[in-house]
Amino acid sequence: MRGPNDVGGLEDGPVDPSTHELAFWEKQIDGLRGVIGAKRIVISHENRRTIEQLGHDVYERLSYYERWTASLQRQMVDKGILTQDEIDARVALVRARLAATGELELSPEEEAKCR
Repeated sequence: MRGPNDVGGLEDGPVDPSTHELAFWEKQIDGLRGVIGAKRIVISHENRRTIEQLGHDVYERLSYYERWTASLQRQMVDKGILTQDEIDARVALVRARLAATGELELSPEEEAKCR
């Protein structure tokens, strides 16, 4: 059975080779992954394996850095570094802060990912 990342030989549209400016949060997750990797808390093959285990639906729905974020969240819980309740509480605080400042404006696609 193919994993969600195993797309070799499958039909798909053209690849968009253009780069895009990274959002602040994407830079943050990239930096966080770098620090966690340098400290050997999570190594690259663990990250890859956890991303591959997201499943087809989740893998297809998430962007590149969203997959990194989901993978890191799972690894922190699995390793006992954070609890899911701690993560959920922090996400709720951030969402409330962004909603209060008007910065939390999700597109319909982004809103669907939060469900």
